[in-house]
Amino acid sequence: MAPSSDILFLLLLPVAAALTTPGSCSGCGPPSLPMLVGLMAADLVVSLLIVAVVFVCACPRHRPTQDDKIYMNMPGRG
Repeated sequence: MAPSSDILFLLLLPVAAALTTPGSCSGCGPPSLPMLVGLMAADLVVSLLIVAVVFVCACPRHRPTQDDKIYMNMPGRG
């Protein structure tokens, strides 16, 4: 179950969206080309970092096998 604060937030979200008036942003305009390039570069770096971390965490680790143990129910060993 969701905590009551999450439910309250979800109930008040449409009210907050209705209170905002479109076009009330002062100084808003189309983003500049350097800012778009910077955002795309930052997105690429973060995406590659996430892929690298997932790859390192998901890569099987090669652990040395310990064949010096004697198992009772395995014929041919011991």
